[in-house]
Amino acid sequence: MIHWLPLVDAVLNATSAVLLLCGFYFIRRKNIPAHRACMLAAVGTSVAFLICYLTYHYVHGVTRFPGHGAVRAFYLSLLGSHTVLAALIGPLVLTTLYRAWRQSFDRHRTIARWTLPVWIYVSITGVVVYWMLYHMRFS
Repeated sequence: MIHWLPLVDAVLNATSAVLLLCGFYFIRRKNIPAHRACMLAAVGTSVAFLICYLTYHYVHGVTRFPGHGAVRAFYLSLLGSHTVLAALIGPLVLTTLYRAWRQSFDRHRTIARWTLPVWIYVSITGVVVYWMLYHMRFS
């Protein structure tokens, strides 16, 4: 019934990463309306991801990584960094958005320099974790 949700999560994570990179591109060119649109869309895709992720794991539970040895160590290291930073990204994004909404752009820029790379990392590693967990083949 919900077996397709991990794929949806990966697509949402990849979409968030692309939107974040586009938002960065636009702000570097001082195209504020396009930047705002990309960043708000990235927030939307990230919220949709969180809803799908929580729904899947509420219904399905934990999925164990089937690999062993060095690939397992790499996976667990990647998953660990992804999980810790994913827990931090919510408050960072909310603070960054709040500062933009309040038009405190100097403070917005200061925190956005931290928020953006962490958010991109979390989005990309989410896709890698999905691929390793559901599509990587082990012999």
